[in-house]
Amino acid sequence: MARILIVEDEKGISDFLKEGLTEEKFVVETAFDGAEGLQKILNNSYDVILMDWMLPKMQGVEVTRQIREAGISAPVIFLTARDTVQDTILGLRSGANDYLKKPFSFDELLERIRVQLRQKETSDNNVYTHRGVKINQDMREAYVDNQEIHLTQKEFDLLLYLIKNKNKVCTRDEILDKVWDIHFEYDSGVIDVYINALRKKIKAVKDINIIETVRGVGYIVKD
Repeated sequence: MARILIVEDEKGISDFLKEGLTEEKFVVETAFDGAEGLQKILNNSYDVILMDWMLPKMQGVEVTRQIREAGISAPVIFLTARDTVQDTILGLRSGANDYLKKPFSFDELLERIRVQLRQKETSDNNVYTHRGVKINQDMREAYVDNQEIHLTQKEFDLLLYLIKNKNKVCTRDEILDKVWDIHFEYDSGVIDVYINALRKKIKAVKDINIIETVRGVGYIVKD
């Protein structure tokens, strides 16, 4: 059952949306200012966030910008009376996924929520997590405890391959074949260089070693 957070300071609108969405079998929570909304988003997991623009304590654009910087990818739909092209562009650039101008039809909002949920379900199929490490294959982004780490193309491909094949020993030949696309005899020492680089970048954020060496064979990421 999808969880929705409504960040809206007008109680009448918030209550109306909560009642309607609850009837549609969503789990709904509310926040009445930007600071409260930010804390709820940072400390909980939501499938869709409905965000008012003009909020007390912190505007919706700033809340959205901060959650994106924290690595939170939950879809955000802005609900706002601001209707200029510049406002729309600013909202989308802050990290919003959609933009609905007040007053709006509840049925239209409901359909936009469903679109975001379908897109999120598809996107989540290409997101892999392990012990605080998250890999978004579509966006080619990697995070450790929600802090983005910057990887080279081959570092990213190598980490993705190992995590997608966790609990399986990945031999050096398999890694050369699948990550480097090398199908002939080749010095596999290059893999060690990239493994060491990955370990350092992950450890710089969190003191863990998720990639174990299987001597004489290859590497494994284990639960």
